[in-house]
Amino acid sequence: MAFREVSVVQIKEVLRLWLRGGGERTIAQGVGIDRKTAKRYVEAARALGLDRSGSEDQLTDELLGQLVERVRPHRPDGHGESWRTLLEHEETIKGWVDDDLTVVKIGILLQRNGVVVPPRTLARFCVERCGTSKRSATTVRVDDPPPGQELQVDFGRLGLLPDGDRRRVCQGLIFTPCASRYSFVWPTFRQRTEDVIEGFEAAWGFFGGVFPVVIPDNMKSIVITAEHTAPRFNDAFLEYAQERGFVIDAARVRTPTDKPRVERVVPYVRSNFFAGEAFRDLAHCRAMAETWCAATAGTRVHGTTQCRPIEHFRTEEQSLLLPAPGSRFDIPVFTEPKVHRDCHVEVDKALYSVPRDLVGRTLSARRDERTVKLSFRGELVKVHPRVAPGKRSTDPADFPKETVLYATRDTASLQRMAAEHGEAVGRYAAALLDTPLPWTKMRQVYRLIGLAKKWGSERLDEACRRALDAEAIDVNLVARMLERARETTESEERFAPVVVQGRFERDAGAFHATRAVR
Repeated sequence: MAFREVSVVQIKEVLRLWLRGGGERTIAQGVGIDRKTAKRYVEAARALGLDRSGSEDQLTDELLGQLVERVRPHRPDGHGESWRTLLEHEETIKGWVDDDLTVVKIGILLQRNGVVVPPRTLARFCVERCGTSKRSATTVRVDDPPPGQELQVDFGRLGLLPDGDRRRVCQGLIFTPCASRYSFVWPTFRQRTEDVIEGFEAAWGFFGGVFPVVIPDNMKSIVITAEHTAPRFNDAFLEYAQERGFVIDAARVRTPTDKPRVERVVPYVRSNFFAGEAFRDLAHCRAMAETWCAATAGTRVHGTTQCRPIEHFRTEEQSLLLPAPGSRFDIPVFTEPKVHRDCHVEVDKALYSVPRDLVGRTLSARRDERTVKLSFRGELVKVHPRVAPGKRSTDPADFPKETVLYATRDTASLQRMAAEHGEAVGRYAAALLDTPLPWTKMRQVYRLIGLAKKWGSERLDEACRRALDAEAIDVNLVARMLERARETTESEERFAPVVVQGRFERDAGAFHATRAVR
């Protein structure tokens, strides 16, 4: 299994289980990550001030962002230094695999050659690069857990069911407690995450509480990447588990013996409940399924427990369950949008702004019915109220400072900017914007401000005053007035008379005639 990034929801699940008193190994198995990874996040969270004696309210978005920045290594190729070390010895390792050496023995031989890597990294390397595989093992019967602890879940194909003018394949989402075997069936046409969560909500209502541990099959709506020791869960369903308070313990890949209680119920539901029945639609099938679970499957004497499941459940399990949900769960949807050049991302056909420095980056978006949260590398960067498709939610602070006025069509602020260059300039800008569609004249006001930078505020203010007196509201006219004034000034300077002083010129008094005195 190649290196994968641990999601923020998984990190929160690790800390939630740790606050509840779980050990490192139990936490790692429950979340689907390596034990050392879980330990690294727990130690980093403690260094950031997480108190085990406190409540789960400590797990804020700010704490999770700081935790991700502190722990997560930067691996551009998806692998660490140990993997790159093994690549240098790939041909040697392939030879040992061909000689049928175990991974443990290969690790010993590598250590003799001075190559020390983690055993899990070596095991993944042998599987992905060298062609080794897991041998089958002997199956042993596992004892039932204590009552009220574990619930096994699986999908089973029931048959064709009317859906309007056609017939569709109906799947049954089956829930079976490990102790009492009091099963619940939720018929559905689809296996999306929202459909599975809807079935879970119906199951909690049927049982009157929540089981602390859920053992599902590797259905895509719950498990994104199935793996024996470290499955990757769907973030939306993992958040649902956090909300309802149960832990996910997914079955291994192609290992039905990990959930044998519910596996035995699937053919029983198909043959005893669905076969031979004439259901009108999906709603009718669901109502009949709940009645069948309580009246037929629940009242039979189970072959293994030799008890009636409904009596066994009500006597030994129901009082041990977690409280039933009191409100509807707002199902989140996670996507990975890319930030466009206009500083917006698209989520469900609506646009939401983010800071300018994230342009070109790919973010993680969490959308529910009320809000849209945008994160980058585990750090929350923006929260927006959710808007309808085709609309947009924009924070002007996300835009470059010089483009905010134009992007938000803030004509009032633009007029104040023009007034800073003179009283007449401000009045002229107000006259330009005095139209039914003032934002269509914003470019002319921008050009008016540009004239102040080129010719100076005093000359522009005088030109605007003369244009206002003539009632000529045209920024191009003001520009021509300033240009012609410059040409006139240059012409006067060019043809001004120049008096050249003579080199030996005498003073005028030297030429005065004087009369002789007789």
